[in-house]
Amino acid sequence: MLGNKEDAVIWRGPRKNGLIKQFLTDVYWGGLDYLIIDAPPGTSDEHLSITGYLKSTPVDGAVVVTTPNEVSLLDVRKEINFCKKVGLRVLGVVENMGPFICPCCKTPSHIFPAVTGGGEQMSREMHVPFLGTIPLDPNMLRACEGGMSLQSFLEKNGLNAKESSTFGALAQVVSNVMASSPTLTETFNASTD
Repeated sequence: MLGNKEDAVIWRGPRKNGLIKQFLTDVYWGGLDYLIIDAPPGTSDEHLSITGYLKSTPVDGAVVVTTPNEVSLLDVRKEINFCKKVGLRVLGVVENMGPFICPCCKTPSHIFPAVTGGGEQMSREMHVPFLGTIPLDPNMLRACEGGMSLQSFLEKNGLNAKESSTFGALAQVVSNVMASSPTLTETFNASTD
């Protein structure tokens, strides 16, 4: 859509909302198993547009992602309240950038400490499910930068994915998300048959 991938998108609200509307109401997505919309936490006009255009479709809900620090948690609390006000079910909260697990001694270090209890405590306070914590892992970054799944990256580099605490944490979060919605579970089971 842009001439250069490093160009800034400088659009006012109506143009952004027009693009959101086009993607959500005018695009034929075909036999889609999942449509995942990655949006930053917020309560902007764009968020209202997304939830409005999807009102007539069977939306399972929102997975809200945070980091353990209070600045992130402040924004995420607002996002959860936004979801509740617009009638969008919160499937749960995922805490990203959790402890760094030393690859040598397996000792966790909390680089972004959860001073106020992190995502798990906030989830309890806001009465939404906590889906799990993803450790801070340089291999995850390398996998993403290379456009690979974590499992593929680890295996390509001679590492056993099942021994990775991050791989296990991701698998648990996915399992928890799937368990939070019967529709997701049915769709997943049908696509793997």
